[in-house]
Amino acid sequence: MADRSTAAVDVADTSGEEPLTAKAGASTGDGKSRERDTAPQSTEETERAGSSATVSAPELHSGHKLARRYRLEECLTRLDGFSSWRAVDEKLRRAVGVHLLPAEHPRARSVLAAARSAALLGDPRFVQVLDAVEEDEIVYVVHEWLPDATELTALLASGPLEAHDVYQLAQQISQAMAAAHREGLSHLRLNPGAVLRTSTGQWRVRGLAVNAALRGIDVDSPQRTDTEAIGALLYAALTQRWPYEDDAYGLSGLPKGMGLIAPDQVRAGVHRGLSELAMRALVNDGSTASRQESPCTTPDELVRAIAEMPRIRPPEPVFTAPPEYQRTSYQQGSYGRPAPRTAQTAPVVVPPPPLQTRTGKVLKWGVAALLIAALGLGSWQLADALMERDAPKQPETSQPADTTDEKPKIATHKITGAAEYAPDGSPQNADSVSNTYDGDSSTYWRSRSFVDGPRLAPYKQGVGIVYDLGAEKDVSAASIGLRYAGDRTTVELYAADSMSSGTPVGSMKKIGTTTTQSTTAKVDGKEAVTTRYVVVWLTHVPQAPGDQYSGSGYKQAITDVKLRG
Repeated sequence: MADRSTAAVDVADTSGEEPLTAKAGASTGDGKSRERDTAPQSTEETERAGSSATVSAPELHSGHKLARRYRLEECLTRLDGFSSWRAVDEKLRRAVGVHLLPAEHPRARSVLAAARSAALLGDPRFVQVLDAVEEDEIVYVVHEWLPDATELTALLASGPLEAHDVYQLAQQISQAMAAAHREGLSHLRLNPGAVLRTSTGQWRVRGLAVNAALRGIDVDSPQRTDTEAIGALLYAALTQRWPYEDDAYGLSGLPKGMGLIAPDQVRAGVHRGLSELAMRALVNDGSTASRQESPCTTPDELVRAIAEMPRIRPPEPVFTAPPEYQRTSYQQGSYGRPAPRTAQTAPVVVPPPPLQTRTGKVLKWGVAALLIAALGLGSWQLADALMERDAPKQPETSQPADTTDEKPKIATHKITGAAEYAPDGSPQNADSVSNTYDGDSSTYWRSRSFVDGPRLAPYKQGVGIVYDLGAEKDVSAASIGLRYAGDRTTVELYAADSMSSGTPVGSMKKIGTTTTQSTTAKVDGKEAVTTRYVVVWLTHVPQAPGDQYSGSGYKQAITDVKLRG
């Protein structure tokens, strides 16, 4: 999650625009530049923008903490007096999104009220508001961050959606907005950038009430505005076109002067029922000549219209035929087959005649004599060995062992000092690093407990300790004792220039790495590296139960470290 996830940016991500109701009979367009274009589109918004022109977004930086809990990571939007950030909730160890604006901003009170009202709804079909606070002359709203979700804008970049997906989109978004309006909440900025699809196929809406409050949008007929917005979403999902003349949200608009035409007239193969549904939601006179269905002016009416449609089932899975079986050269060989017989008969080798000559007899007697001598010598050696076994043993004199052929043993270096290596400025347990080289396996240095794992990134790139050998020495291996076993612990060994945590591991020389599921990690480098300082760096840790120091989660502890060269 170190990379920016556009699917989790719950911000007013486009320039100001008129409500969709005001555009039913005319072309409309969204801002050409996302997140940066602040030019208002209507007179009402111009007056609101002018009233907040003198209020600038709070000048905060990455690393700043709100309420000693939310650490700002990356600024995603800065416009119209407010800013939006990707942040980390350090208490719950999860990513969140944050909107910030000064307390004196003319829309600060309305943003707080909208955020608190949206938080009380608690509908899982909306991206949840987690916190809304005014503190130190700053108003901030904290909301969910969905790294596994994808914007409808991104989905449409590759083409229109399948009919089943559009049916699910219409059903879920309509039901969600109907529930919100029953509680007196409206969206007013429902566009392809505000609709997300999770990895499980669920559609979710972000920015309920908050996005409109941030931009100061208010309309006389909120239900009609949100219903027309749902119709525009269906139109875009069916045709990959925006249902007005101007381009918007990465989609091409309709041809100039043609007016609003049904989706099934824009693209061949569009589902007829969904096409009519989109038209009924888009404009008051959107009924077709063939059906003469009444228009849908509220999300509740749209929900009832969808319920009257025949259910659209997902497409049948397509199974590709396996490739044609190809014989390999091994199967075409002669394995397991009898060898072909040749027509020619092999010549018969006649054995030589026995040694019947005079020379042959001499050789036979000579061999016999040698055999008799060998038997006699063997019998004498056996008798001598039996006599030595029965004789009393004499004390042996110790002789120095000849070790000239033995391989030299790898030396274990003495560690003279250590410090926790925390390049992000957030140490784990800096006071107990000496427990890792005190020779006592019952003492240890421990990390904190993390919610996600085994990989620590993106919340933390890793945790570790830098060791001082007192002088430059050759280091090629390490043996690290661990407290927790499981899937899985990954340890990397680096040669550092100093004990400082200011140097990132990416700029250090890597000695070696290993992954283990046991309580011992052995790192064997390809070659020795001459260095005085060595960093033991953990990037993956197993899940472990809670203890007296921390709760259950992904964590690890180091009991012993031995560095060898």
